[in-house]
Parts: sequence; C-alpha cells; structure tokens
Amino acid sequence: MSLNITPIYAAILALLFIYLSINTIKTRRTHKISIGDGGEKALLRASRVHANFAEYVPFTILLIGILETQSYSSWIIHGLSIALIIARISHAYGLSQLNENFRFRIFGTSTTLNIMATCAFLILFKPLLASA
Repeated sequence: MSLNITPIYAAILALLFIYLSINTIKTRRTHKISIGDGGEKALLRASRVHANFAEYVPFTILLIGILETQSYSSWIIHGLSIALIIARISHAYGLSQLNENFRFRIFGTSTTLNIMATCAFLILFKPLLASA
C-alpha cells in the first residue's frame, strides 16, 4: 500500500516546523545570541518549542505512515494526523508564552503521547486482529 494521506500532513507539519525555526532565528537575532540561550527566557522557550517539535513529530508521523501502509482506515489516518497538528500547535502556543498557561502545553504533550501510543498499539496488534 502506498502513502497517499500521510505525506499531506507531513508537509503541513514541515511548514509548521519552518515557522518555529524562523521564530527561533528571529528571537536569536533580537537578543543577539548565536549559541545557547544566554539566559534569555524568550529564547529558551522558542528553542524548546522548536526542539520539542523536532523530538516528537518525525517519529509520530512515521508511526502514522506505517498505519497507512497497513491499510488502516483513512478516517484513522486523518484523525490521528489532525489531532497531531492540533496537539503540536497547542504545545507550541503554551510553551512559547512567558506567562505560561500549562493547559495548552499539557494538552499538546498528552495528546501527542496518546497518538504515539495508539499508533504503537495498532501496529503491534495488527497481526493479532487480522488472524482473529
């Protein structure tokens, strides 16, 4: 089975990653800090939003892509992918605020982890479900 749905969401997430990259670069330029965060809270937050996205999104979209290759319903693929986009936007918004509202960050993190767990469960149990 080929990937028809996942690449669309991967492209959307890539654009979001580019936005987060540019935001980090702009924050670095504003504060004239090229390496590290220089103790600047805004740069630390921008860097962590960017890094956290880079840490979680590629693996999660890979898992979603594996589900698509295993012929799971397009509704499952769309649902997980849309949830991932919403989760990462929520996380990025929450973590980027100097006066952080933890609800956005917690929602983003917990949703991302739940998506990963759902994908892992479906991948692991596909052979069992198919033989039943």
